[in-house]
Amino acid sequence: MKMSRVVALCGVSHVAFASAGVAQEIHVLDTIVVSLVEEGQENIEATGGAVISEEDIQALSPKNVSELFARESAVTVAGGAGPARRIHVFGMEQSNLAVTIDGTPQAATSWHHTGSSVFDPAFLKSVEVEAGAAAADSGFAAAAGAVRYETVSAYDLLEPGDAIGGRASLSYGDNGQGVAGSLAGFGAYNGFDWLLMVSKQDGDNYETGDGDEVLGSAPGAGGILAKLGYEFDAHRIELNFAHDEDKEDRTIKMNLYQSTDDTLYPMEVTRDSISLKYTTTAPTDLWDPEVFFYVSQNDYWRPNYLTTGNRLTNGDMALEEDQFGGKVQNVFTLDSGTVTAGLDFNHHDFSVDAYGDNGAGVRNFSTSQIGAFAQARLEFGRFDLSTGARYDFHRFDDWNGERFSDSGASANATLSYEVVDGVEIFAGASETWLGYVIGDYGYIHARAEPYVTDPDFAPGKSQNVKAGFNANFGAFQGGLTYFKTTVEGRPSYGSSVLTNDADYESEGYTVNAAYSWGTGRVGVNYTDVDTSYDGEEAAPDGSTFMPVGDTAALYVDQEFADYNLKVGGAVEWAGSIDYAGTFDPQDSYTVVNAYAEWQPQALQGTTLRLGVDNLFDETYFERSSYANGTRATAIYAPGRTVSLTATLDF
Repeated sequence: MKMSRVVALCGVSHVAFASAGVAQEIHVLDTIVVSLVEEGQENIEATGGAVISEEDIQALSPKNVSELFARESAVTVAGGAGPARRIHVFGMEQSNLAVTIDGTPQAATSWHHTGSSVFDPAFLKSVEVEAGAAAADSGFAAAAGAVRYETVSAYDLLEPGDAIGGRASLSYGDNGQGVAGSLAGFGAYNGFDWLLMVSKQDGDNYETGDGDEVLGSAPGAGGILAKLGYEFDAHRIELNFAHDEDKEDRTIKMNLYQSTDDTLYPMEVTRDSISLKYTTTAPTDLWDPEVFFYVSQNDYWRPNYLTTGNRLTNGDMALEEDQFGGKVQNVFTLDSGTVTAGLDFNHHDFSVDAYGDNGAGVRNFSTSQIGAFAQARLEFGRFDLSTGARYDFHRFDDWNGERFSDSGASANATLSYEVVDGVEIFAGASETWLGYVIGDYGYIHARAEPYVTDPDFAPGKSQNVKAGFNANFGAFQGGLTYFKTTVEGRPSYGSSVLTNDADYESEGYTVNAAYSWGTGRVGVNYTDVDTSYDGEEAAPDGSTFMPVGDTAALYVDQEFADYNLKVGGAVEWAGSIDYAGTFDPQDSYTVVNAYAEWQPQALQGTTLRLGVDNLFDETYFERSSYANGTRATAIYAPGRTVSLTATLDF
């Protein structure tokens, strides 16, 4: 780590804490975000990130993560079968992000042909994407940002004055989308609140705009979400359980075709998590605590299969990832803003069942982390400052019993200045210590004995810089952000040794503008991203980053209150892109989606939604997907798909 940069950022943090009168109280901690601050709080969208609100999710009615982020040019989603989808922020794959669902850290991508976004968007209330950098209290090893998913609660769904309620939703779509449904019951009584929600999708393989069937693309997701809360005196305790799964017949490599074997094989991807959180319902300036513990398990299972031709004979492939951890923090409220300080920890156990005929058997290994963090969000007249630091200890025990341990500091600072009323300029930087990055550990599946860790295997680190301006004039908001992210120390799973890879870099800018007029809104965003590996133009690498180029989204929503009607649509655009290496160029594409939503007066609590995705039947594959090449054939996106959804609140 370049200590001069860390010392400089820590110096900014020290000055900020000292100015707030609490410098002597704070311990130095992790990845801190430099981001524009509005009214003392980090403004995520103002620095190139994305916020998908409850209103946005209602308008999108997403069936998968591609549809969830369809209006965000800074976020692209690789296509393919459901469990192959994974998000990229500014070209960086989600394994470089601190991803949480209701505060529980989510597993990174375990196998570069499988994503790690196996959850049903029907459960979601909102999504926040901190692009390029994340605050110290966002979690450990947030190399290129953070994504926070929040699911609905009983209080989100209950009507005012009601103590109990329910929601049922059923949809049908053509072009393989099939039937999807969810059912929820929820209530609040005498200090208790509860929610139970189940969902399931079932369909067939879809067809592209050219009418070609995409093998192994049938939806097969399902999930359960359960929440129980209890409030007494000034205390609140919440217990959450989530189960998500995808069980369907898939091709061997779901995110790219290989002409040697298009056979379908059973595949299961599951996620289970339990969390317990304590907060206070009567916070004070000095006492606003959160105590949070979680346990989760992520499994990938693929049975034996035999490939044909000159390809290898494969055996079982089973990946298991178990983790437990927690966080204890407190928010201190000052005259100039807030300071969040605390401790977090995590332990991961990994298991890989390797090829049946390579003699490796099952490989088990683990990582452990404990860290301290502090993040200040302060206002000084026309200046806003978000700054912080953290310090982490990390240990990696490999499958041969070798132990690696180290510690490191992270720091960040973002300063904004309001030039005139409604117009701000900002600049920020962060240096993040990542510990031992395990990354796409599914590679070990194909590594024969002996396989070892390089004795010089070193912790990773990342640097982020941002600068730009924002304008906010009530009905109009807009801004421009320049960004650059460098990730060092990612793993390289060679044929006989695990070692560190060369540097990955993402650089570019993003522009956004939006205007609302009470009953409607229109917005546009544009992002241009250049990715590089070891200083050279990057070829696709599904487990770390993907070339993105330039992308844009335009959307509009309009409500007609007299008719209980909402209509809207979005245009997704991506420019042509040339790939390094053995991949063919990708053509530009334009995709149009539209919807209409009606709440008939005669059917109280009922909402009917008609949606049309890919209205003009475009043939394309989504940006950040693998392109056509010598060893890959692109997975093309669905052609025109029409769906009808009925939702009943009771």
